[in-house]
Amino acid sequence: MIPKFLKKRIFKAPVSTDRTSETDAGPIVTKPYANAPINQLYRKLSGQLLDVAVKPKLLGELPDFDSDEQVLRFYVLQDYSRSNSILIDLQTQEHNLPPALVGVNDAAHNIKENAAIIFLNHPSAKDNQLSPRLSRLVSAVLQYPELKVRLVPVSILWGRAPEKEDSLFKLLTADNWQDPSISKQLFNIGVMGRDTFVQFHPPQDLRTIINDSLKGESAGPNVFDSVSEGSVSKDLVSKDLVSKDLVSEDSSTKSSPATDSQDTESATTDNDVKTDAEKSPSYTLVAAADGNRELVRMLQQQLTIYLDKQRASMLGPDLSDRRNLVDKLVYSPAIKHAIELEAAEKGTSVRDARSQARGYANEMVNDYSHSIIRGFYKFLTWLWTQLYDGVEVHHFERVRDLATDYELIYVPCHRSHVDYLLLSYVIYKRGLSIPYIAAGDNLDVPVLGPLLRGAVAFYIRRSFRGNALYTAVLREYMHTLITRNTPIEYFIEGGRSRSGRLLPPKMGMLAMTVHSQLRQTNKPVVFIPTYIGYERIMEGGTYIGELKGKPKESESLIGLLKVGRKIERIFGNVHLSFGTPLHLSDFMTKFDVPANSLPSDRTDSPLDEKASAMVDNIGVKVMQHINKAAVITPVSLLSLVLLSAPKAALDENSCREQIALYQGLAQQLPYADDTVITDMSPQEIIDYGIKLKLIERTPHILGDIIQVAGKQAALLSYFRNNILHVFILLSFLSALVARNGRIKRSRLDSIAEQLYPFLQGELFLYYPAHGLAETLNKKVDSLLSHGLIVELGDDTLSVPESNSKRYQQLQVLATPVGQSLERYFMTLALLAQQGSGNLTESEVVDLCHLLGQRLSVLYADDIPDFFDRALFTSFISALTRLDYLQKDDETGILTFDHRINDIASHAKYVLTPDMMQILQQVASLNEEEITRAITEISNKKQRKFGRKR
Repeated sequence: MIPKFLKKRIFKAPVSTDRTSETDAGPIVTKPYANAPINQLYRKLSGQLLDVAVKPKLLGELPDFDSDEQVLRFYVLQDYSRSNSILIDLQTQEHNLPPALVGVNDAAHNIKENAAIIFLNHPSAKDNQLSPRLSRLVSAVLQYPELKVRLVPVSILWGRAPEKEDSLFKLLTADNWQDPSISKQLFNIGVMGRDTFVQFHPPQDLRTIINDSLKGESAGPNVFDSVSEGSVSKDLVSKDLVSKDLVSEDSSTKSSPATDSQDTESATTDNDVKTDAEKSPSYTLVAAADGNRELVRMLQQQLTIYLDKQRASMLGPDLSDRRNLVDKLVYSPAIKHAIELEAAEKGTSVRDARSQARGYANEMVNDYSHSIIRGFYKFLTWLWTQLYDGVEVHHFERVRDLATDYELIYVPCHRSHVDYLLLSYVIYKRGLSIPYIAAGDNLDVPVLGPLLRGAVAFYIRRSFRGNALYTAVLREYMHTLITRNTPIEYFIEGGRSRSGRLLPPKMGMLAMTVHSQLRQTNKPVVFIPTYIGYERIMEGGTYIGELKGKPKESESLIGLLKVGRKIERIFGNVHLSFGTPLHLSDFMTKFDVPANSLPSDRTDSPLDEKASAMVDNIGVKVMQHINKAAVITPVSLLSLVLLSAPKAALDENSCREQIALYQGLAQQLPYADDTVITDMSPQEIIDYGIKLKLIERTPHILGDIIQVAGKQAALLSYFRNNILHVFILLSFLSALVARNGRIKRSRLDSIAEQLYPFLQGELFLYYPAHGLAETLNKKVDSLLSHGLIVELGDDTLSVPESNSKRYQQLQVLATPVGQSLERYFMTLALLAQQGSGNLTESEVVDLCHLLGQRLSVLYADDIPDFFDRALFTSFISALTRLDYLQKDDETGILTFDHRINDIASHAKYVLTPDMMQILQQVASLNEEEITRAITEISNKKQRKFGRKR
């Protein structure tokens, strides 16, 4: 090891005091690290050894550099170590980035640095602990208006396990201002080398950061959010801003802002500058005015906070062990109060109530294990390659941008048990801390349950209404996670969708999140709606059976092994699309809900009327944003087309044209900016469906036939429903024109506005009702431009020629909305026939479910999603919300007036007379049939409840 003072004498080269004009300077020169052969050899050998021992994984995207050769680029690391230096150098070589351990020589601006790395915490920094190289670069930027410097913050993680609070391991490996010891570096390399991660953050323009800081526009590291390579502010720090308290007017300090460095970066303080100036006036010096020092300190603090936040977003908060966390929960002021109330109400001792609260906490609290997470990561990396052709992720960068400054609440749709693993895998692989997942206690089964608990699942009961103590413990646990800035994930639907549509949101977890934020504000909460779309699902057969009335199978190890037998099957691609984030603060402003408006030491403070309305609105907006982020996959397009065709079959040419039509409609007038449309050609889509064995091609001399494969229609309806909301208004308008032949635009608008709220409630459409006319006009114009309908003049719309290709395409497009309207008319017919004040809401839903089953078997294609209970519940809720139905709070009896018949009268404009007659007949039940059906349903529910208990 060469002594530092000797290295300084050997390798420090004088810099000419003669200024070279910028025009004569030529391009910036990069030179090998320190120029000395011994250092080059040291670098090469160290790099080779490190390359063998350390296999870093790159997180996030590589920085996007512009092609300007006059730009100086420096990598910013938080802590100095030789291993970090060499690791970054190896990574820049591997990914063809500007080299890190290369000297940077810009004679035009008197910059001569022996490496392109800035260490914020450098062992050579003294007294005020400022980064010497950052100081020199700041001075240079202030002095030379044309100088361009980009900073690339870099995070290096030697292992991704969150640190344990008060752990010996944390003490042993903690970073500090001292030069990391050889033993610590060897420990990192030997123990963590195979679990090392590197992330390059977006390049930042140093001049823009300085400008924003001097102008007072920066309140912290958030300045980096708006500054990036290629979009740099051209403003120069004017001489008015760079006043004499920032840059000394002394000629010796103005002469040059840069100097050569010792090791990888030399240290400079006020005394060092003075001594060097006296001993060697030909060397470049650091500007050392007080103003400069304060500016550098501010920038260094911003960079440090930025990298700290990035690290926290990747690792998550420090952890308490499970036992300590349970103790903290049980003895928190909020739970103490809840325990006292429980003891008083139940007549038990406080000790017994506390023991019960501890049992609840042990039941739900997770038991984080990084080894389990690493094991899951390796297993799932293998599993996805076995199950899927690929995992496609869309719009993830918007999540990364928020992770440092917000409490992230992931609210995905729930399609499959795979959702838990898939979302966490994608988040972890892309370098963010995985969320703690609220899972139903039905998954807490032997073997699987403890594994999921170790992989940050926390279990909650499916129902705990009326259990005040359990509610208090769960609320306090949620509050603890949120105030510790732990990302959280829960499925707002409450359970997996069996039909492929979104289910009505359950507001319980959402209300707890809001309740926590109103008790104590730490980081602002932001909800991340997440769309998950499959092309085949493991539970497909089970879902169909449950929709047809089979009891739900309980989760068990045997069930898990059964799923394992499906690993060799083809499941296509799976898609995750992260929707537009929803900021809780925006809703609080909208509903005038003040922050910190609830006591911080209570869990039982109720939300007031405004806060409750806000929770309901957030729930609906989350569902709408999930649908806006939908991915129109090849399988969903095929399902929508073929299930709308007679006998679920089309000749291949017509099938290609119908797919192309749907693609064209979706592209011409996108459902939302976040909606993703497959870029496969129609023929590729057909071939892909055949590969997945969902459809089949039947050869024929007049042209091959494409049809749904045997027994796959019910499964394909699931994938059709994933994207039904994208095309439902087009289908509705097409149906109005197709069923009537001709219709006035004004009449079309009137009917659409009357029935739209029910479609909106069922499919969580985001178009506001008050602006619906404009939306309808755009949809009609789109249909006109594709020739699917014709404008006759006098505000009249008509179908194309009956024997034309466009007419057939219009009929197919008009079909999907039919099932929804049939359900509506059947429900209204049942209500009208039974009369007001005779049925409860649950009885109406149960009877409609039975009628739907009967109708599907007798007259339809036996597709079970037609009689999904959730769809009838949604329709009844919409009727109640719009005041067509009134519900008695005590008895649940529904009452209504003549307006029910007014809604039903619109059905004749969409449904055929034959279908309306069938629905009327099916809905005709006498009193004896009603009584028998209700009794049988009640007995079935009691048996089901008994099995659960």
